[in-house]
Amino acid sequence: MPFDPQRLFKSVSGNVVRNRRELKWSQQELADRSGLSRRMIGMIEGGESNVSLATLGHIAAAFNLTFSQLVNDPGPHSGGLPEKGLRLWQGGRPGTKVDLLQSFPASRTVELWKWTIAPGDRYQGEPDLPGYREMVYVIRGELTLEREGGTQVLKAGESIAFPSDCPYAFANTGKGSLSFTLNVVA
Repeated sequence: MPFDPQRLFKSVSGNVVRNRRELKWSQQELADRSGLSRRMIGMIEGGESNVSLATLGHIAAAFNLTFSQLVNDPGPHSGGLPEKGLRLWQGGRPGTKVDLLQSFPASRTVELWKWTIAPGDRYQGEPDLPGYREMVYVIRGELTLEREGGTQVLKAGESIAFPSDCPYAFANTGKGSLSFTLNVVA
């Protein structure tokens, strides 16, 4: 699943404009409902902004969509179904990537992600909306989880759940590849 940021930006831009217009919302109303600035909404709609995963999550929540519904290309090839195995971020070193594995609407949204981080790389997360939680399960390597309360190192086979409405970071401070799953519950 190759990473094509331009395709992703185009899909997100089109989906934000389409959903906002269907709801007859102004850019300011979407900004207010998502907790973002009107300028950021305008940049996203224009395909000008390389936004964070958390920012996209805020917009999806404002529209009452799953993350995959917001980022997927609604073109005829999709058949109206969310794409599985979508690459959403690629780090600065070979082997670092974030893939959304599954997403489905429920009484609350639950998303399953697969993360791979190369040695020496990290992902700086932004706070999610209040009430969001993340669950991590380390498959291979050691995950260094940095949060306001301190740093924890999780080894293969270990897991943790935490509120994600505060800044956090995932880092691979080890020598080998790191792979883990992440569930986001909104």
